[in-house]
Amino acid sequence: MGIVVQALFSVLGQFHRIAVAVFLGLVLTAVLRPVADLFARFVPRLLAVAGAVIGGIVLVLGVLALVGEIVADQRAGLQREFVAGIDRIERRLEDPPFRLPANVFDDLQSRIGKLLSSHRSTLISEAVSGASRLLEVLTVLALALFCAVFFTHSGDRQWQWLCDQLPPAARQRSTVAGQAAWRTFTGYTRGILLVAGTNAILVGIALSILGVPLAMPLALLEFVAAFVPLIGSPIALAVAAVVALATKGPLIALLVVALIVIIGQIEGHVLHPVVMSWAVRLHPVVVALAVVGGAVAAGVIGAVVAVPLVAVLWSVCQTLRGRSGDAAGREVVRAEGGGF
Repeated sequence: MGIVVQALFSVLGQFHRIAVAVFLGLVLTAVLRPVADLFARFVPRLLAVAGAVIGGIVLVLGVLALVGEIVADQRAGLQREFVAGIDRIERRLEDPPFRLPANVFDDLQSRIGKLLSSHRSTLISEAVSGASRLLEVLTVLALALFCAVFFTHSGDRQWQWLCDQLPPAARQRSTVAGQAAWRTFTGYTRGILLVAGTNAILVGIALSILGVPLAMPLALLEFVAAFVPLIGSPIALAVAAVVALATKGPLIALLVVALIVIIGQIEGHVLHPVVMSWAVRLHPVVVALAVVGGAVAAGVIGAVVAVPLVAVLWSVCQTLRGRSGDAAGREVVRAEGGGF
């Protein structure tokens, strides 16, 4: 299994932008397909797909606009709180038991200023490179949305056409394997969305109660980070702890750290087991190895893709090896009725 995953990442690395676009398209399809199926009961399929896609775009843009408005409204006050918070941290580090010299931070600020001045051209080139990367990201997102529209509209027929091109002996096995893979992928995707949404709601409520600034943007960060199992949520909550330390002091920061522990326990012992039971039960060690291996092979994208990829491969292997039995295979065919 490990050799297969490594080989897949090696191949996908050669076409990583296309691979990421297709993966995101499949994720969007897993989310939009039930909505489109619901709309299709009342309107033609094409209008149902258009309504689901447009509704999803409006929802995402609305959330981003709301977050941007919150950040803009709190920017001035947040800057003052950050400056005051940094001053408090500096004073505490100058007092026992740290007893750092007072000029350490002044020297640090001057060194940072000199470093930025001496590397101005490098920073400008990095900014230009960042603009080109932004264009690449927008291109990948556009391609992902394009794929999602067609997958949502007629993905089952596309998969069946692909299976029909195979030799007759392999068609049935490919059809069943594809259906099992899609069932696993959709189960994992919808489950991880539930985990991410639950974490974001808990974080947003807790940070709002504690009075930490930018509670909603930090909750959105938690939502995105939850797609990286095991390590995403702690990193996002660590950012929230830093914000709390700089703006509200060490007591609130300690409470945010306690929040990290509590949410980690809820995610690890309640939410993730539910997600894995929806898809394929993977041992926590397998999940950890998949995340680390994916991160080493393909960075953040690899860490996000690794777990669903391993789950899909394991589900396909179980189906093809007949561990679920012929009756289970027939049940999959009846339940899914297509590759997408």
